[in-house]
Amino acid sequence: MSTIIFTMTHKAFTPPADPMFVPLQVGRAIGKDLGYIGDDTGDSISKWNPYFSELTGMYWVWKNFRTEGNVGLCHYRRFLIHENGNVITEQEYDRLLQNYDLVTTKQVVLNNSYYDGYAVNHHIKDLIETGNVIREFYPQYHEAFEQIVHGNRTYFGNMIVCKKELFDAYCEWLFGILLKVKERVDVEHYDNYRKRVFGFISEVLLLVYTMHHRLKVKECKVGMPGEKAETREVKMQLAEFFRERDFIGAGVCFKAALEKRPDILMEASDVDGHLMMSLEIITICEQEKAAGRETILEVVNEFEMLMFWITELNKLVDANTKNSMTEKDWEQLCREKHISPQAYEVARVVAGRKRKLSLAD
Repeated sequence: MSTIIFTMTHKAFTPPADPMFVPLQVGRAIGKDLGYIGDDTGDSISKWNPYFSELTGMYWVWKNFRTEGNVGLCHYRRFLIHENGNVITEQEYDRLLQNYDLVTTKQVVLNNSYYDGYAVNHHIKDLIETGNVIREFYPQYHEAFEQIVHGNRTYFGNMIVCKKELFDAYCEWLFGILLKVKERVDVEHYDNYRKRVFGFISEVLLLVYTMHHRLKVKECKVGMPGEKAETREVKMQLAEFFRERDFIGAGVCFKAALEKRPDILMEASDVDGHLMMSLEIITICEQEKAAGRETILEVVNEFEMLMFWITELNKLVDANTKNSMTEKDWEQLCREKHISPQAYEVARVVAGRKRKLSLAD
């Protein structure tokens, strides 16, 4: 077998049937043994999993796995896929890596700079210290680091597939930086989400490395067979508030969830887009209430029906923006589908933001 992809997990799951995917339990040194290969043998940093996330698995592969072929990392619920949705096979990886240096995720396009987003969601001093370490020990990378952290793109998930030789070179550079940063910052008092500082920072460092070395990168979509338990829990809470027609409570719930998990709206968490659509509904209700109108929750309050309604609204707004409907037809649809002027305006703004991101991409 010329390509092995370690599927990193911290919980029991059903591995893909393809033997190319090998389950690797991360953080096994501090968790229950799930019966998979663990990252706590040989040269290991398994006990630091709360701070390094999937990187404890990456470190183990770097230090303990030997192969003359290709090696990669994915997650128990995230796989690199083709545009048609099919998981990339071993033969396809072998062909891709004849023409590309590395296969990874598509870049995430952020609304603001990576630096500004990190400052809002994490402790910015850790990112600054990372820059200091790079400037001191890897000065040839510092220009690329500054350019990228003040830009609006990053990779995510630390999902890569490449020749083992390149994998090892990247890991030597990456952990050379992160382990020095760990000596300089105190993360013990962070909450569980923000403790994963090194896992977060490593995502943008992959872009720094590929840019500096001018690697030829094949960027792929990420397929996710299921949503995170945290996402599902928030959706259930929002559904209950919607059922009670309490958009204010839904807004408070959403804000609390976002403060706890700032990544909750990312595609990797909000797989079906329901959380983003819920936020749109909450905003519509706020605007309708401020205008002295009945909110959409007085008409539709079941979660699945609300998701259908907001999806249809966004489609109609897009069609109207493209001038494919007459004004008379649009007004009639608004009446039939309970679309208020406030709902239209919120959906129009959302559509505008999506178009900007699409153009940026």
